[in-house]
Amino acid sequence: MGLLVNRATIRGTERPGGCGGRGSSVRLLVLALTVALGLLLGGVGAHTATAASVCAGRPAKTLKFATGELRIYKTRSYACALAVAARPGARRRMSVQIQPRGGRPVVDRGNFTRQAGPVTVHALNRCVRVSGMIAGRTGTTGWILC
Repeated sequence: MGLLVNRATIRGTERPGGCGGRGSSVRLLVLALTVALGLLLGGVGAHTATAASVCAGRPAKTLKFATGELRIYKTRSYACALAVAARPGARRRMSVQIQPRGGRPVVDRGNFTRQAGPVTVHALNRCVRVSGMIAGRTGTTGWILC
């Protein structure tokens, strides 16, 4: 990407009224930087499918079972869970559920190829219980993250 410079800037002279002087050069520079930043942020792969499929926070627990695994993540205030298939491929019945102690469970179920979830609950100073099912096989935790 090249920088556009006009003759008045090269000679060091400015024209009154902002026509062809430093003001237009600054505007061109700002425009060029804005376009470059937009291309950089939009062209790096910001629209990939995996970007929306992970939970925020640190990994807190992983529970493997016959057809996949439950992945539980924890931030200070929230807990999040995913049920991930061991062998992604054909659509099959999957679900994941997370329930804070004293609260209602949050469930994601359907026919998926790779994972069910993420599901997130507010879990500040609360234990959570997580369960997942992939193709009829289940994995369940007791009360964890207490």
